[in-house]
Amino acid sequence: MYSLEKAFQVGPLRLFKRMNSRNACKTCAVGMGGMKGGMVNEAGHWPEVCKKSLQAQVADMIGALPADYFDKHSLADLEKLTPKQAEDAGRLSYPVVLDKGATHFKPITWEAALKHIESAMKATTPDRTAFYSSGRSSNEAAFLLQAFARVYGTNNVMNCSYYCHQASGVALKMAFGTGTATVELEDLTRCDLVVLLGANPASNHPRLMTQLANLRARGGKVIVVNPVRESPLETFHVPSQIKSLFFGTKIASTYIQPLPGGDVAFLVGVLKSIIEKRRVDNEFVDSYAEGAAEVLDYARNADWNELIKNSGVDKQSIENCADIIYMSKRTIFAWAMGLTHHASGVDNVLAVCNLAIATGNVGKPGAGLLPIRGHSNVQGIGSVGVAPALQDSVRQSLETIYGTKITDTPGLDTHAMIDACGKGEIDFLFALGGNLWGSNPDSTWAQESMNKVKTIVYLSTKLNPGHFFGRGETTLILPVLARDEEPQGTTQESMFNFIRYSEGGKPNVKGQMMPESEIICDIANRVLSKEPFDWTTLRDHRKVREIISKTIPGWEQLGTIDDTKKEFTITGRVYHTPQFNTKSGKAIMYPTPVPKPVSDGLILMTLRSEGQFNTVVYDEYDFYRGVPHRYCILMSKDDAEKLNVKDGQRVAVRGEAGRMENIEVVVGAIRPGAVAMYYPESNVLIKANVDARSKTPAFKSAPVWIES
Repeated sequence: MYSLEKAFQVGPLRLFKRMNSRNACKTCAVGMGGMKGGMVNEAGHWPEVCKKSLQAQVADMIGALPADYFDKHSLADLEKLTPKQAEDAGRLSYPVVLDKGATHFKPITWEAALKHIESAMKATTPDRTAFYSSGRSSNEAAFLLQAFARVYGTNNVMNCSYYCHQASGVALKMAFGTGTATVELEDLTRCDLVVLLGANPASNHPRLMTQLANLRARGGKVIVVNPVRESPLETFHVPSQIKSLFFGTKIASTYIQPLPGGDVAFLVGVLKSIIEKRRVDNEFVDSYAEGAAEVLDYARNADWNELIKNSGVDKQSIENCADIIYMSKRTIFAWAMGLTHHASGVDNVLAVCNLAIATGNVGKPGAGLLPIRGHSNVQGIGSVGVAPALQDSVRQSLETIYGTKITDTPGLDTHAMIDACGKGEIDFLFALGGNLWGSNPDSTWAQESMNKVKTIVYLSTKLNPGHFFGRGETTLILPVLARDEEPQGTTQESMFNFIRYSEGGKPNVKGQMMPESEIICDIANRVLSKEPFDWTTLRDHRKVREIISKTIPGWEQLGTIDDTKKEFTITGRVYHTPQFNTKSGKAIMYPTPVPKPVSDGLILMTLRSEGQFNTVVYDEYDFYRGVPHRYCILMSKDDAEKLNVKDGQRVAVRGEAGRMENIEVVVGAIRPGAVAMYYPESNVLIKANVDARSKTPAFKSAPVWIES
């Protein structure tokens, strides 16, 4: 019914044509679409479609914002909009500006907007500027953004992964020499066990659930590790499978509910059990790993009582998981932000890597590591250089191409950049998509920091609260074309390291929207001298792809994709043999000290609903959890009784950074000691504690107190 309702909202035939066009899906990084058609994956399976892709497509097909929208809505009015109301307001079809001290955004011509940006950048120095990209943009636009920033003179280039999977990238790079998945999509058809940690793909990556359902159908197993007992992770209805659609498919064969932040303790416990039962794959470890002795000794000597206490999982359950992993011939370990959103995020992922190495579950078909990434091109954004530091070879290539010296001083990560804004150290901020303000912990701190920036520029298809709360002294919002509206082809990279080609199409609405790449080239040409390089030549995406193919390792095939239309897997990342990209060619194991869980108050973990994607909210109602709206707190029956609060009661929730009033208690299937609230609304509660190595905030292990 939901799909039919959405289809009739924009026209069923029109929607089908858009969904079936040769463009990559706009939502999660599982990826589908491209040159094989919009509902086809890299294995050729059709139809690949889910509610998330439907939501995103319909959102881009709604009407444009009325010409007088900003006349009728002051800044104060806009600040009252919920994320959903901002999303539903309409497509941005003309540039707008909020001048310093103004009460209303107002339309501005493209020429005036670009002149303002040129003046703002020329009025400051490169070290006082910052460039940010979300994961929804193309590889071409992202590459141009980081190249422009660096030729301009700054490495203050960052992306949204610092607030999601940066811990995965850091840990995987340490262990295997690559910061991405070690498996490809086909490996999910070869494995006999998936260990799913800190992830709810039913809500956020629905088509991954099809792979888990297929795994169970062929006799495989799924271990789910999640503090919340999510009903679709127990039984899921696969839309493309008639029997499953009506009767459901069992997913979790084992369900573990640890304390938020108890992941290292749990994983060390699993490894300890494997060691005690003499089940370590010594042949693999001795031949293909380094650092094993220290890691295995640490796990062997770990105290069971401490592991049980710090993980929140009993010994029998830990040992049962160890037994299942040992009995498996091919295990894939998959995880999302339930592992990375902690002050111990890198150690959490390293503990997964240690377990995979110790059991020989990496470096062979059907086994390995799979970070479940969010935005459809978040991995590609990082691959093409949107990061504070470049590989030396990439930097040298850019210097040759653009005829200038590029600083090798590392730039700011995303959190450090917001902190610098608050200190008055950033004059100009350029955001390629996303809701940067809404992605931050401590929303009040983020707003106060961003409000101190002299000029902030947003490139966006729709309005979001970040445009209003994350405003600078002057704020420009520039309307851009969606992926399937681009006049030229673009490319995207999935979480399986697969490059798709999107051929673009015609705009869904009439207006002044521009391709992101053209905007960046126009600004670069104004700010930088045309000598020795004329940036207008890079309006041609073919030329951008040729440069990327000569600059980014493993992307050589991108240079001919315009002629061949052949999509490809990036070389050197998928490990089907135990030869890794480390200096020694071996996997490296690292000790992971067990952190203490939050001891005061309840442990808050933020989560997303079935009706949202990242910071974008499509529906207030959370279908799977049966939660009526987004201003709720999910808690266990035991905790509700201890606190003397009842289901449906309104309470105040206090965190280290802020307080929320009138929050409805929802008693549900979450483990005692933990509570959950929706992201990004609850970010106001969370202090900006970050992992020391990844700089990722602890969105999923923050102390809160209930005040009735």
